[in-house]
Amino acid sequence: MPSTPPLAYVVAGSEATGGAGIQADLKTFQQLGAYGVGTLTCIVSFDPKNDWGHRFVPVDPQVIADQIEAATATHDLDVVKIGMLGTPATVDVVARSLAAQPWRHVVLDPVLICKGQEPGAALDTDTALREQVLPLATVVTPNLFEARTLAGMDRILSVEDLIEAARRIHAQLDSTAGPRYVVAKGGAELPGPDAVDVVFDGTDVTVLSAPKIGEERVSGAGCTFAAAITAELAKGADVPDAVRTAKDVVTTGIEARVVARTPFDTVWQGAYPA
Repeated sequence: MPSTPPLAYVVAGSEATGGAGIQADLKTFQQLGAYGVGTLTCIVSFDPKNDWGHRFVPVDPQVIADQIEAATATHDLDVVKIGMLGTPATVDVVARSLAAQPWRHVVLDPVLICKGQEPGAALDTDTALREQVLPLATVVTPNLFEARTLAGMDRILSVEDLIEAARRIHAQLDSTAGPRYVVAKGGAELPGPDAVDVVFDGTDVTVLSAPKIGEERVSGAGCTFAAAITAELAKGADVPDAVRTAKDVVTTGIEARVVARTPFDTVWQGAYPA
């Protein structure tokens, strides 16, 4: 008899090289044994003639709403990852769509800036994301820059600083709606020999670390990390276990990273043992 696999949903942008965005998300879902469903919010392509800068094209908000309607009508979706949104109008339509049904988990990868946007537009989007989507999240996965920005801190130079940022971000979540987790990622940019992530659940702090693999950021690591958490939650894991698996997925993917003509490498999700 046919069976229903675990369903993992993502609302995010397309990144044309395949290294990040919804392409990385769906590859991660598949590698971890979850059936991926995706809604596209924007199209980002690197410009090889302009120092590989971002070219950013938003999807019309009504088209986003139509995609969400189709996805949620087709499948019983209760775990969703939110990735690149890109405009206040996109944030608004996604927030309204999220609020239209209950979710067991909302995993927010808070992509705050896109280099193809004007600074004012990026700030408006950041504000909308903070006010409309951040409170809905059950898991938030900011990188070092995003953690510093969301926490309102001038700098994060130590694990203790990263923990403080996680605490400040957690205070912005809707604690009345159940357990909430902030996973603040130190990555390659936090000083020290290890890639350190901290998990804060409102009470306890867990520190996860693995030796750094080089000192340069690898494209798609953040997308893959949040997508792996989403897939594991869809399969029934609890948040701490999902985060540990996600860290293993990303570490393995960075070790086996894909080299291309871009000035950065990308994560290879297929390196993680299925």
